[in-house]
Amino acid sequence: MEPKGTIVFSTVGRPYYGFDVFSVNLQDSHERCLTDAISINFNAQFVDNKDPTIVFVSERSGAPRLYLTRPGSSKTEQLPAIPTSLFHDRPIIKNDKLYFVSAHEQPDQPFKSWSALYSTNLINSNKVTRLTPYGVVDYSPSISQTGKFVAVASYESRPWAGDIHELNTDIVVFPESDPDKRVIVCERGGWPTWSGDTTIYFHRKADDGWWSIFQVDFPENLEFSGFPIAPIRVTPPGVHCFTPAAFHDGKQIAVATRRKDNKYRHIEIFDVQAKVFQSVTESINPSFHHYNPFVSADSGFLGYHRFRGESAQGESVVPYLEPIQSPIKDLRMLRLDGCFPSFSPDGKFIALNHDFDSKLNGGLRVIKSDGSQRWTLIKNRIAFHNSWSPTEKHVIYTSVGPIFESVKATVQIARVSFHPSNLNGEDEEISCDVKILTGEETGNNAFPSCSPDGKFLVFRSGRSGHKNLFILDAVNGEFDGGIRQLTEGPWIDTMPCWSPKGDLIAFSSNRHNPDNVNVFSIYVIKPDGSDLRRIHVAGSEGSNDIVNRERINHVCFSEDGEWLLFTSNIGGVMAEPVSWPNQFQPYGDLYVMRLDGSGLRKLTCNGYENGTPAWHPGSELDLGTLRLGSETGDKLKGQFDEPLWISCDI
Repeated sequence: MEPKGTIVFSTVGRPYYGFDVFSVNLQDSHERCLTDAISINFNAQFVDNKDPTIVFVSERSGAPRLYLTRPGSSKTEQLPAIPTSLFHDRPIIKNDKLYFVSAHEQPDQPFKSWSALYSTNLINSNKVTRLTPYGVVDYSPSISQTGKFVAVASYESRPWAGDIHELNTDIVVFPESDPDKRVIVCERGGWPTWSGDTTIYFHRKADDGWWSIFQVDFPENLEFSGFPIAPIRVTPPGVHCFTPAAFHDGKQIAVATRRKDNKYRHIEIFDVQAKVFQSVTESINPSFHHYNPFVSADSGFLGYHRFRGESAQGESVVPYLEPIQSPIKDLRMLRLDGCFPSFSPDGKFIALNHDFDSKLNGGLRVIKSDGSQRWTLIKNRIAFHNSWSPTEKHVIYTSVGPIFESVKATVQIARVSFHPSNLNGEDEEISCDVKILTGEETGNNAFPSCSPDGKFLVFRSGRSGHKNLFILDAVNGEFDGGIRQLTEGPWIDTMPCWSPKGDLIAFSSNRHNPDNVNVFSIYVIKPDGSDLRRIHVAGSEGSNDIVNRERINHVCFSEDGEWLLFTSNIGGVMAEPVSWPNQFQPYGDLYVMRLDGSGLRKLTCNGYENGTPAWHPGSELDLGTLRLGSETGDKLKGQFDEPLWISCDI
C-alpha cells in the first residue's frame, strides 16, 4: 500500500525569497518587472529576438515549472515540459525549441543528482528528448548563438562527492544535432555562457580564493585533439564574479558580483577588452540581492531576478502553510513557515519553531492546520524540536537552549502546558507553564519524542560525554530516578522518534563511522534497548563506499509504523549552490521508505534544504483557507542570506 496522509516540512530560507524577474534598459537604466509577483519567479532568459518575452521558472503550481510571458499580455503561459517532474530549471528557447533541466528520471546509483537536460519542439511536437546520456549528470545549459552547440556543466558519469560550494563539474560541449558526441572542452567550471559558437565564459573559484570568470576558445570542429583546453582568467582578483551571461558582441559579459565593501550581490557588466566593470543594479536597488543575469539578443536589455520589494503588487505575505506538489496521490505535502512541526493529537493544530535568527530567537508557536491562525507560547527564547503529547492536547515537549552545540552546552527538555481553550481565542500570545524535565548540569538535552501512551520521552543527551539516547518520565522528568540510558557509545545518536505502535524507536547515528560527524544513517531499537539494527537506505551492508556517505536525519514513522520519512543527501545536488541564496545543506530532500528498506521514494526535488518533517495520518485535514497566495501570514520582507561560505576577507 502506498503511503498516505499529510506531511508538513520546512525549507531553509525559501518562504522569504519573493523573487520576481526584472529587466533594465541599458540605454536609460529604467527597471521593469517582467513577472506577476505570484509565488517566486526566477532563472529567466529572453526568447530569441522577441524582447521582452521571457521564459522562466515559477513555483506557483507547488513545484518549479516553466512559463512564458509576452509583452502587452497580462497572461502567464505554462509551457509543455514533464508533468510528473518535481523539478524544472534553466529554460532556454532557441529556434522554436525549448531546452530545460528536469529531474524526473532516477539515476543509475545513489549519490547522483537527478539533473539532466531535455528539449522539445514548441511548434510541431510535444515529444520530449533527453539530451543528457543516461548515467550522466548535467547542470546549467547554454545554447550557442546559432543554436548549433550546447554547453553544460557536467559531472559526466561521476557520482557526487559531497561538494556543496563549488561543484566539481567540467564544461562539456556537444552538437545540438548529436548529443552523444560530447567533448570536455575545459575541466573544472560551471554556469557556461556562449559568445558566438566558439567562445565560452564560465565561473570557477580561482586558486587565490576569488570566484572569477574564465574564457575558453576552441575551433568549431569538435574533432580537435587538444581538448580539454586550459582557460584564460577574465575577471581580476578582489571581487567575486559568478553566473556570467555573455553579450553577443563578444566584448562584454554580465556577471553577479560580491565586493568587499558591499554585503549585497549586484549585477555588473565587465568589458572583456578594457578590463573595467560597469555597475548596473547598485544604483537602482542598493539593498537587494540580484541573481543570475541574462542578456537580450540585441544587447539592449539586461535581466535578473531579485526580491520584489515590500510595496510590490501581488503576493506580499509568507503563508503559514503552503501546498507543495506531491509525487504520491494520497500523500499531501505542505511547506511550513518555520521548522520542527508536530501535530496535535486530533490534527487540528501544529506546534513549530520559527527561524533561529537574532530577531525571532526560535520560540515556540502553534498554528491551525488550515494555516489560518497562529499563537505564540514561548518568545525571546530559543526553543527547537517539538513533540506534542499524543494523549494530552494541552502539552507540548520541546528543547530549550542553543541548537547545534557541544555535549556540554546547557540545553534542557521542557514540558510546555497551556489551557486548550486559548487556541480558540484571538489573542496572539498564550500564557503557558514551562516545566524543565532535565537537571541543571546535565549538558545538552534535546530532540524529545513522546511515547504513544504519553508516559515517557526519548531524547538525546550529552551527559555521558557523548550524544546518546535516554528515556525519562514525561511528567516528572529525571527527578526521583525517572531516567534511564537507552544507547551508549563514543558516537552520536540523535533525533529519535517513537513509533505510533510504541514498539520501536528510530534515530540517526554515525556509530558505523564515529570519526565522521557528517555521516548519519537510520537505526531502530526497541524501547527496552534490544534488537538494535541499521536500516540501509543507499546500499547493502557491504557497500561501504556508498553507505558511509549517507547523511540521513529527521526520521519519523507513518501511523501504521510501516513507513519511515526522513531527509537525506542520497540524491546529490540539483542546482549550482552559488546561484542561490544561502543553503546550509543544498542536498537535503525528503524520502519515504518501508521499514524493511524497500520502496524508497523521493518526495521533494529542488535546490533547497528540506527537512524537519512531521507526518499526520489524515489527508482530509480542514484546508478550506489553505491556498497559494493566502493573505494570512508574515509580511514578505525578503529576509534571506547570501551563501555564508562566500567570503570577501581573502
